[in-house]
Amino acid sequence: MSTTSQVTAAELLALPSGMGQRYELVLGELRVMSPSGWRQGNVVGNLHGLLASYVRQNDLGMLFGAETGFRLARNPDTARAPDVAFIAKRNIPEQLPSDSFWPGAPDLAVEVLSPNGRTVEVDEKTEAWLEVATLAAWIVDPQLRTLTIDEPGNQVNVRSTGQALDGGQVVPGFSSAIDELFC
Repeated sequence: MSTTSQVTAAELLALPSGMGQRYELVLGELRVMSPSGWRQGNVVGNLHGLLASYVRQNDLGMLFGAETGFRLARNPDTARAPDVAFIAKRNIPEQLPSDSFWPGAPDLAVEVLSPNGRTVEVDEKTEAWLEVATLAAWIVDPQLRTLTIDEPGNQVNVRSTGQALDGGQVVPGFSSAIDELFC
């Protein structure tokens, strides 16, 4: 690692795995990420499964699971990892990136709140996604059983059980009952 206090995305990627720690990199600063609780993991799995099936059947692009890093800035580096991410087919380069973090932001970033997650951290992360060209950030709250859709320009919509989620312009045609996320 570097001798300065800042860490690069390449150094983050080279950190040994299996030590029970996950990290994100924000302006060169390592941030420890807590492991997911089972409820959070279940919601992530449910949403990923619903989206994966739809995206694959309709050849819409690429879907990424939790812990996939997206390099959002350089010098100092920022590399973030949403719980679920989607990149539309039109935004996938012919030459796929090297085996490292995806260079740039996903079209959709999903964050699932953990019971001990801090709202300030999620708000900061959501703002970061939207500032770097993410078209929508979905914030899922397993305790309240809601999904908040946050889009650039402060357009915020909240969906709860008994309502439907649609993919809007980001994942066109996708639809699911919010209840499906929490079963």
